Amino acid sequence: MSVETPEFLGMVRRMLRAAGKRVADADEEELRQLVAMREELDIAITAAVQGQNARGVSWAKIGEATGMARQSAHARWGSNSRAYGLTG
Repeated sequence: MSVETPEFLGMVRRMLRAAGKRVADADEEELRQLVAMREELDIAITAAVQGQNARGVSWAKIGEATGMARQSAHARWGSNSRAYGLTG
């Protein structure tokens, strides 16, 4: 794990919370853009899971990290990657 990864993820978390506060005072278009970020987060999680699995992290460990059973993790990310435009 990169030394900076926890700090980077903390920054992203703070930015997302700040975005919600900003959009609260914005219009519907900004709300639409914020909601669209859910798909981006799904794409990022898929890339992370596939990358970890490609470097040998087991589906059992991935399942544990994502709060689901090994079989559920594999079903979600092992074969659905094309739905997100990823390969691997």
